[in-house]
Amino acid sequence: VLNNLFQQTQLQTVFGINMVALDRGQPRQMNLKELLEAFLAHRREVVTRRTRYLLAKARDRAHVLEGLTVALANIDAIIAAIKASAGPAEARAALCGQRWEPGSVMALIERSREQSEDVDPDRLTEAGYQLSETQAQAILDLRLHRLTGLEQDKILDEFREILDAIADYLDILASDERLMGVIRDELLEIRDQYGDERRTEISSLAVNITREDLIPPQDMVVTLSHEGYVKAQALDEYRAQRRGGRGRSAANTKDTDFVDRLWVAHSHDTMLCFSSLGRIYWLRVFELPAGSRGARGRPFVNLLPLDLDRGEKIQAVLPIKDFEAGDYVFMATRKGVVKKTPLDAYSRPRSTGIIGVDLREGDELAGVALTHGDNDILLFCDGGRAIRFNEKDVRSMGRVAAGVRGMRLKDGERVISLIVAREGDILTVSEQGYGKRTATADFPLRGRGGQGVIAQSCNDKTGKLIGAVEVDEGHEIMLISNGGTLIRTALDEVRRLGRNTQGVRLMRPVDGDRLVGIDRIETEDEDEVDGEAPGNDDAPKTPDGETEE
Repeated sequence: VLNNLFQQTQLQTVFGINMVALDRGQPRQMNLKELLEAFLAHRREVVTRRTRYLLAKARDRAHVLEGLTVALANIDAIIAAIKASAGPAEARAALCGQRWEPGSVMALIERSREQSEDVDPDRLTEAGYQLSETQAQAILDLRLHRLTGLEQDKILDEFREILDAIADYLDILASDERLMGVIRDELLEIRDQYGDERRTEISSLAVNITREDLIPPQDMVVTLSHEGYVKAQALDEYRAQRRGGRGRSAANTKDTDFVDRLWVAHSHDTMLCFSSLGRIYWLRVFELPAGSRGARGRPFVNLLPLDLDRGEKIQAVLPIKDFEAGDYVFMATRKGVVKKTPLDAYSRPRSTGIIGVDLREGDELAGVALTHGDNDILLFCDGGRAIRFNEKDVRSMGRVAAGVRGMRLKDGERVISLIVAREGDILTVSEQGYGKRTATADFPLRGRGGQGVIAQSCNDKTGKLIGAVEVDEGHEIMLISNGGTLIRTALDEVRRLGRNTQGVRLMRPVDGDRLVGIDRIETEDEDEVDGEAPGNDDAPKTPDGETEE
């Protein structure tokens, strides 16, 4: 979810910075140091022009207050002159035409004149202070309530404050250190007023989010039909059922098509796709088309560059998490030929695929598996037999090698499963839905190239063996028919029997269908379990194949 937010929203933004600034009216690209210097020069100009403006306004106000303080010192004479005048103009002329005694505000007036740029020496002489027209007009506009003692003190206090402000402005303009101090104080004020803890990270390294980062990690059910339609759907769409049920539809298929293969893989796994021409292609599980249970999916030919003129199609798929050194890809063909190739030989994907195995005419892959160099291999044929041998009996070969004999088959038989033997049980299933668990230890270790031993008793009732998979306690299994019906059931529902038995009913194919695929599933605690199907009690009922023979 977070990766999708990074990709689709402004939660993460990647952009380049083109640092261009106007330098003396001309645009110029700058580095960080030059940009900071240009910014400081701009701030110096702004603060200087602002200070000069405030200084001019303060001087104008000081000039007015200077006249008011003179008027307050000569208030009786000022009032008499105004009363003797016939009109405002004559009163203003009378105030400007006389010399007035500054009295106690002389010190303030002298300080104001020292801070002024334009000083008229004739206005302040021994004969007294001469008011300007601006000062005279301010006196005429003065309200009577300003003549009270308290208001007179306010005028004097304002005069002193404005003189202090003028002195401060002059100091800022005269001192570069003071000017930079003002700039610094203003920046600190902005920081304190608007600054908060950073909630973003600025990095010079752009984080490239790939499509893989946007895909949630989950287990997927991958199905492949006989005609090459493939799709992936979330594993949790299927609930566990009791054995013997009719299952749930996994895909809609045409009359001439049926589901042929099924895998359970992680959404981030790489799928090595082995074709009928012996080539290998790469696909990520999340690149497969997602669909509902009833969807057919998309043809492999739309996902991979298959050679349709030569009838190439995908016959085996191997999910890979990591291409680790020391591992091998072990292959088995329908005719019992086996081959072992280092995994890292397939670690460099090509869009056109690479040669994976040299298949003989009329042969095709039955299965592929990962091995570690010393594993035991189990091959199962549809006649119900299995052979177990150590993979050391098969030397490591290159990608284009044909392989060696792994199992000797009877006429009409073919290999249907390849299993890397481990501790646990082997689950075998026949076409008509009969299956059982058999301990892996019950399959004796022999050399490669033999006919093997009985793995499951097969007859007309059970049909041929269609698959074998290694299972452990707690696993679930998934079965699928050629009509697209799928059933998921707990392994605990399947009895553990000997090799020479036909097993119990796991699924009841309908309308002439037959089972074509089997795979195991890692169980989860929250899996739901449907009600038990009618007539499927775990206790043995009849000796006709529902129990061990």
